[in-house]
Amino acid sequence: MSNNIHYHSCPVCGAHSFSQVLTVKDFTVSKETFAIHECAACTLRFTQDVPDQNEIGRYYRSADYISHTNTSKGIINSLYQLVRKRTMTGKRKLVQKFTGRKKGQMLDVGSGIGTFAHEMKTAGWKVTGLEPDEGARTVAEQQYGMQLQDMEAFYQLGANSFDAITLWHVLEHVHDLHPYVQQLKKVLKEEGRIFIAVPNYTSDDAAIYKEFWAAYDVPRHLYHFSPRAMKELMTKNGLKVQAYKPMWYDSFYISLLSSKYKSGRPHLVPSFWNGLRSNFSAWSDARKCSSVIYVVSK
Repeated sequence: MSNNIHYHSCPVCGAHSFSQVLTVKDFTVSKETFAIHECAACTLRFTQDVPDQNEIGRYYRSADYISHTNTSKGIINSLYQLVRKRTMTGKRKLVQKFTGRKKGQMLDVGSGIGTFAHEMKTAGWKVTGLEPDEGARTVAEQQYGMQLQDMEAFYQLGANSFDAITLWHVLEHVHDLHPYVQQLKKVLKEEGRIFIAVPNYTSDDAAIYKEFWAAYDVPRHLYHFSPRAMKELMTKNGLKVQAYKPMWYDSFYISLLSSKYKSGRPHLVPSFWNGLRSNFSAWSDARKCSSVIYVVSK
């Protein structure tokens, strides 16, 4: 019996009008190929015949999967490490700005090795961090002294508990999408904010690299959001997108990794130029950025 999920309706809006737009290779682990379909109604793209929750784990088993291992191996991961240090402060300030709080209760979902959770804890926030990968939780404890919890705790959290909830490149990995968003709404305080960062397939760098665009990251990324699809998902769950914020560094990192997938090795100058082009297109509209942060409220 197949353990793959074949969608007969759009995972976001439920429409039945969708079609295949790309075939994309898993360059990181399995080297298998997966079909990506696009919904004609809400414009969500999604990975078709994706492994279910019991089978997806093996597609994360790679020493190069940086959010779980903190590796600095190779030029791409070295640059990622440098950028990550620079972006922590920006994310903290974003949370403080939109919550209107210098300190508070925060839930960090998909904490990885705990870098951002540690940033917020150091700033005085009381942080609950959730991370499904045991190895990443171990690194978080060793490197930052962060005691992260397994994702089993997610649906046990109390209602109206958090001033801020952050999901940095997490929602695209979640199988039970609508129940998950409903739980986020439940545990958020009335005046709280949710910060959701996901790749944006409508960006210029996605158009340049097409099936080699690294942010498709099949099959780990189950969904490939457009701003329209994200707004639809939030609306269907009684939430509102209040603001769109750019993640400027992502276009460069993704372009560099995409160039490696396309030609077998990273090309620094062309990748930088493609990232710059993408950011220039998004300069006046964050909804065109390579990755977008959606600031969400009740």
